[in-house]
Amino acid sequence: MRHLFWEFLSRPRSGWGCGTALRCVGGHCTAPTPRFSSQAPERGRGGGNRPGDGCQRCARGLFEINCDFLTSAVSWLFLAAGWGGAGGARVAVSLSPPRGDAAPAGRCRGDAGPGGPRRWRRRRRRRGAPAPGRGGPPAARLLPPLLSRLMVFAHLYVLNVLGCCSSCTSAPASPAGRPPPHSRRRRRPPAPPALEGIKVGHTQRVELVPGRAHAVRTLSLKPLLFEIPDFLTEEECKLIVHLAKLKGLQKSQILPTEDYEEAMEMIEISQMDIFNLLDHNQDGQLQLKEVLTHTRLGNGRWMTPENIREMYTAVKADPDGNGVLSLEEFKQLNIRDFHKYMGSQKVKMSDLVRNSQHTWLYQGEGAHQVMRAIRQRVMRLTRLPPEIVEHSEPLQVVRYDQGGHYHAHMDSGPVFPETACSHTKLVANESAPFETSCRYVTVLFYLNNVTGGGETVFPIADNRTYEEMSLIQNDIDLRDTRKNCDKGNLRVKPQQGTAVFWYNYLSDGEGWVGELDDFALHGGCLVTQGTKWIANNWINVDPNRRRQQQFQQEMERFAGAEGGAGAGAPGEWTVDKAYSGVHLEL
Repeated sequence: MRHLFWEFLSRPRSGWGCGTALRCVGGHCTAPTPRFSSQAPERGRGGGNRPGDGCQRCARGLFEINCDFLTSAVSWLFLAAGWGGAGGARVAVSLSPPRGDAAPAGRCRGDAGPGGPRRWRRRRRRRGAPAPGRGGPPAARLLPPLLSRLMVFAHLYVLNVLGCCSSCTSAPASPAGRPPPHSRRRRRPPAPPALEGIKVGHTQRVELVPGRAHAVRTLSLKPLLFEIPDFLTEEECKLIVHLAKLKGLQKSQILPTEDYEEAMEMIEISQMDIFNLLDHNQDGQLQLKEVLTHTRLGNGRWMTPENIREMYTAVKADPDGNGVLSLEEFKQLNIRDFHKYMGSQKVKMSDLVRNSQHTWLYQGEGAHQVMRAIRQRVMRLTRLPPEIVEHSEPLQVVRYDQGGHYHAHMDSGPVFPETACSHTKLVANESAPFETSCRYVTVLFYLNNVTGGGETVFPIADNRTYEEMSLIQNDIDLRDTRKNCDKGNLRVKPQQGTAVFWYNYLSDGEGWVGELDDFALHGGCLVTQGTKWIANNWINVDPNRRRQQQFQQEMERFAGAEGGAGAGAPGEWTVDKAYSGVHLEL
């Protein structure tokens, strides 16, 4: 009997009655056909998944005791109590009712219906002592066995509940002949793969060139940022710079036009709407940092706290001079005065958000072999499929002269329902009021060694939290790369041939591109001496999976038509085709 009892305790995930195995189906524990009974499962019993069929409601944590459980608990109660009692009769309860005899609805089968016969038979066996009530010990001597039986029953109840809970938290068993539910689910297309960062300072080896492994070192986890020394050779760096000079570079940001005031007046927005837009914390007052966050969307000038105070003084916006505008003070202002002031200011290149020159180099089919080799290398580094990398933007080459900079920014913008990605907008044939370049990955190459300055700064890399307003504290703006680069969390010094790459988007948790990673904020520090040359490879992926797949299918169809050999034939990719006219063979 002892080994039977321990066998009973060692099976917490099995139902303890009629040999039933409890499992969670549809949020409830159910019991299939009893193993010790020759009857088929009755309606509303084994295999059912209605709320009343199980022994518990797993999702709600409410337990409903099954009649099978009560029957089995009583049987094990008598076995255990008889085993531990002195001189008591051992009573066994039949584990199956008579054939064709069903339990009354709503009752346990051990009960008797109104006016009906008892449904279960008890068999008593004498083992050296009379049964209780037939010449046995008096009632006073039965008290300890009764208490022991009650205690055993309580322990069995707790164990049964725990066993049923553990079975519901584990993978549910499936009915015979049916595969598990997860195997019947339709699998999603594979997600864009991402390199594992592991931890800051971790180095892994990746074969980017046949027969040669490059070291890839993790610089941060937020954003997921890597550094790859010697990604490009010195000759490749010089060739890219030479191609860019032959192509010709243009200013990355032009000075504000004289039509700025007229353009601002065309925007239909009320003064109250402007106040609510600027009031980030909705406290009814405009702090300097709240105004700074939005004024940079104006004429392209980078505004500082000193610039804001000068503007307040010029238009008499802040009578008390505390740098804070209340709602009443703002209502007294004429918005046109702000526009006139901004238009009257003489702006230098160093006052802009970006001070650099750039050009684009074609990387598609038929491009220079070095351009094609770099694209293939990027494909191996990012582990992205060719149809995504080949459909992305060409190589951008940028030159920063002495005094050049690029204030902290995001390479891509957030994608909302009213926003479209630049590379999929035309193919998707959807109209959207806003458009952004959906750059899933940035791969940046340093093409020369910079004499002074020119680092790439990530102001909030690996911060615990991100709050836009916290970037400006006590007139110190961490996004200002001309003044506060040294206060950023992470700076990467330019080294010829080195590449850094990072992810601009997070995962959506369902195997695709999700929200923008705010920690990917970065900028180019002020070049204090010499010239800085870099190149950018951006990999475009639309966070809208349907649009991205539609775009890829259309590009493959176009490439096949251009190749003249049907779908899948090599041809010039549409994104690069616009740049094929400036292709140079050296």
